[in-house]
Amino acid sequence: MKRWHGNQWAILLTLSLGFFMTLLDLTIVNIAIPSMIDKLNASLDQVLWVMNAYILILAVLLITCGRLGDLRGPRTLFIAGVAVFTIASLLCGISQNPAELIGARVIQGLGAALLLPQTMTLIISTFPADRRGAAMGIWGAVAGVATIAGPTIGGLLVTALDWRWIFFVNLPVGVLVLFMAVAIIPDIRPGRRHKLDLGGVTIATASLFCLVFGLTEGQRYEWNVGIWSLIGAGVVLLVVFVLHQRSRQDNEPLVPFALFRDRNFTVMNFVAAAVSVGMIGIFLPMTIYLQSVLGYSALKAGLVMAPASLVSMFLAPVAGRLSDKIGGKYILIGGLTLYGLGTAWIIAIADVGTDWTAFLPPFILTGIGIGGVFAPMATVAMRNVEPRMAGAASGFMNTIRQVGSVIGSASVGAVMQSQLASALKDEAAKRSASLPASYRPQFVEGFQHAAKGGLEVGAGQTGIAQHLPANVPSGVAAQLQQLAGQVFSHGFVHAMKPTMGLPVLVVLIGAAACLGITRRPANGGASTPGASETAEAALPG
Repeated sequence: MKRWHGNQWAILLTLSLGFFMTLLDLTIVNIAIPSMIDKLNASLDQVLWVMNAYILILAVLLITCGRLGDLRGPRTLFIAGVAVFTIASLLCGISQNPAELIGARVIQGLGAALLLPQTMTLIISTFPADRRGAAMGIWGAVAGVATIAGPTIGGLLVTALDWRWIFFVNLPVGVLVLFMAVAIIPDIRPGRRHKLDLGGVTIATASLFCLVFGLTEGQRYEWNVGIWSLIGAGVVLLVVFVLHQRSRQDNEPLVPFALFRDRNFTVMNFVAAAVSVGMIGIFLPMTIYLQSVLGYSALKAGLVMAPASLVSMFLAPVAGRLSDKIGGKYILIGGLTLYGLGTAWIIAIADVGTDWTAFLPPFILTGIGIGGVFAPMATVAMRNVEPRMAGAASGFMNTIRQVGSVIGSASVGAVMQSQLASALKDEAAKRSASLPASYRPQFVEGFQHAAKGGLEVGAGQTGIAQHLPANVPSGVAAQLQQLAGQVFSHGFVHAMKPTMGLPVLVVLIGAAACLGITRRPANGGASTPGASETAEAALPG
C-alpha cells in the first residue's frame, strides 16, 4: 500500500468510495420507508425525519466544513468525516426506536458534511488542469450512480435482508476507505495559514438551518405563519451573512466573493441546484408509483430505475474526458436536455397498467443525460478556482446542491399534495356512482380526509382504508375496497404527471443557463498560472 502513497488515481479511488457512501445515503432510505414504519412502529412523520435530519445537517454544515478543510487540511477532515460517518452508520443499524435512528442520522450527516467538500478540494490539488476533466468524470460517475442507485441497492437489501442493512452496508466500505485514506492520501496544506470566520460560521449556520428546516417541514405544518416566519428569518440572516462577508473580503471570508468573478462558477451553481431539483422530483413520485400503484416490491422498483445509473456510470468518465478536450458547455446542454426529455417520456407513459418494460427506454435516456451532467458541471465550475480557495468553492457548491434537493423535495411535496387532493376527490366522485346512494357521500368524504395526509396516502390502498365508511355489509365492503384501490391508483397517476412536470421545467431552464458558460482559457488551466503545478509538486513522489 505504501507504494500507492500520493498516486493520483489511488487517491481518486479513495475519495470516490467515501463520496459514494454519503450520496448513496441521500436516496437509499426512500425505498425502505414502508419497512421502517412497520419494523420500528414509527409514524410516517418520524420516518421522513430519518431522511430529513441527514439532509438538514449536511446542507447546514457544508460551507463551514469546506472552509475547515482549508484551515486544517482536507486529508484530516476527510479522514475524520469517514470515521464519524462509519460509526454513525453502525448506530443507525442498531437503533431500536425512531428517536435513536434520527439522532444517529444527525451524526451521519455531520460525518458526510466533513468529508464531502474535501473530495473536490483534493482532486483539484492532486490533478493538473489538463487531466482534471478525466478525474472529475470519474467523480461525476460516482455522483450520478450513487444518487440514482440508492433505490436499487436499498430495494435489494430491504427485500433480501432487512432495512438495517441499508446502513450496515456502509461499515466495510467505511473501514476500507479509512485504511486507504491514511495510507494513500498525502497531507496537502495551503501555503499560508488561514483563519476561521467564526461570525460568518454562526450566521451561515443559523440562516441555512432556518431555511432548510422551514422548507422541509412546511408541508407538515401546512405552510402556517410559523413556517413562513422561520423562512423569513432565514432570508434576513442570509442578507446579514452577505453583508458580513462583504466586510471581510480582505480578511479570510467564509465565502470569497472572488469566486463569483468567474461566470462559469456562478452559472454552474445555478445548474447544480436545478439538477438536484430535477432528480428529487423524479425519485419520490416514482418510488411511490412503482410500489403503491403498480404493486412492485422494493427490489423490483429499484431494478426498474437501475438502467439510468448503469448507463450514467459508463458515460460520465467519457463526458469528463471530452470536457477536457472541447469544454463542457455543449455536453451539459445536451445532457440536461436528454434528462428532461427522458423524464417527460416517463410522465407520458406512466399509467395504472403500464408494464415495467415500457420504462426501460426512457430510463436509459435519462441515464445518458445524467452521465453528461455531473462531470462537466464540476469541471467547468472548478476549472479556474485557485487551490487555496478550493475548500470554500467546493463547500459552497455542495451546499447549493443540497439546498436544491431540499427545495426540490418541498416543491414536489407541495405540488403533489395539492394535485393529489384534487385528483382523489374527482376520482372518488366519479367512481362512487356505482355504489348504493347511501354510501356515496361517505366514500367521497373519506377521500377528502385521506388527501389531507398528502404523501401519507403513498402507503397505497391500506393508507386510505381507515377513511372509508365502517360497519357496512360484506358485499358493499368488498366493493368499497375495490373502488378505493381504483381511486387511489388513478388519482395518484393523475397527480403525479403535473407534479413531475415541475422538475422537467427546472432542468430545461438549467440547460438554457448553460448557454452563459464562457469559453475556457486557451491553456485550459487554473486562473493562477502554475497553480496546478504547485499543487502537484506538493505531492510526494
